[in-house]
Amino acid sequence: MSTFVGIGLGPIQTGIFLAGAAKGGFDRIVIAEVNDKLKDAVNKVGSVTVNIAADDRVYTEVYKNVEVYNPNDPGDLEKLIEAAAEASELATALPSVKFYAYCAPWLRQGFARQPERVRFFYTAENNNHAAEELEKAMEVKFPNTWYLNTVIGKMSGVAPASADRPGLAPEAENGHLVEEFNTIYISKCPGIENRKVQNLYVKDDLFPFEDAKLYGHNATHFLLATLGKAKGCATMDEIRAFPELIEIARQAFFKESGTALLKKYAHLNDELFTEAGFKAYVDGLLVRMTNPFLKDAIDRITRDPERKLSWDDRVIGTMRLILSQGVTPANFAAGAKIAACEWAAGEDVKAKLAALWPQPWGAEHDKLIALMDL
Repeated sequence: MSTFVGIGLGPIQTGIFLAGAAKGGFDRIVIAEVNDKLKDAVNKVGSVTVNIAADDRVYTEVYKNVEVYNPNDPGDLEKLIEAAAEASELATALPSVKFYAYCAPWLRQGFARQPERVRFFYTAENNNHAAEELEKAMEVKFPNTWYLNTVIGKMSGVAPASADRPGLAPEAENGHLVEEFNTIYISKCPGIENRKVQNLYVKDDLFPFEDAKLYGHNATHFLLATLGKAKGCATMDEIRAFPELIEIARQAFFKESGTALLKKYAHLNDELFTEAGFKAYVDGLLVRMTNPFLKDAIDRITRDPERKLSWDDRVIGTMRLILSQGVTPANFAAGAKIAACEWAAGEDVKAKLAALWPQPWGAEHDKLIALMDL
């Protein structure tokens, strides 16, 4: 019997890994989830329903053979340990790598029951070294267990269940709405060609694609949301009423971020890092970001500005990457100024950024402040 184990029952898990496991033909799909109401709702029907936003409609898919257990319940915990022992593929989809400390102990117990089993373990947290962090948290080395990083360029969200947007199960309060896009990159390991989870694409070196995601996709998503918010938009699709904003985002994405990424990764033999390939990436993403059937909330995208304005993240990190390649991030700098001023809420913006950025203050700091006209 083939078993897939997922940890966390959010839209990344359901829209990517659970969906991929169901389509890959796993006999059992076992999910660890601490929300008892959600656990009970799913177990009552043994399936999960997900809403999928295409470019012209929303449709649903139902994934069967799903079991949900709460690791905080002793009886459930034993079932999770046994499922971990039997699993050939697993995936974490948690808010942060910090949560590995809670799942690693029972995963370790499970793996120890079948220490030689071949396992592919996908990590979906927003961290370029999530796989390495999980392997470290596991403490024990299992010879045929491979921890894999991912690049997830799929937009998704949680919303209250409604007549036209069903919940995860009939008695679930909330539903998941995920975009139809389904190309997820994963890192390489021995035997990975034998995986069963669908829609995962192996890259020999994942770091360039992580850079393109964070400093291209995420950066532009944040920029466009910031510009839309300033116009009073509540969801990303409303920005289609302001084509000039989409054009600013296009110039930032292609001319600034794209030019820098293509320079940095000119040595790669990959279609994405060619002018034509990156232009297609930009054009496709700008349509996807403003999909009226996804209705991505701008407040969700612009939340946590302190993290996003930090030194290496999608705002300042993108500007730094662009500058490192001899390009001027004029459009990204304008968006960064709007975001930083809103975050500072009337306080000294430069002082707040200084407290956020690494010290000592240097020429690169001055350049960023000058570009942001602060």
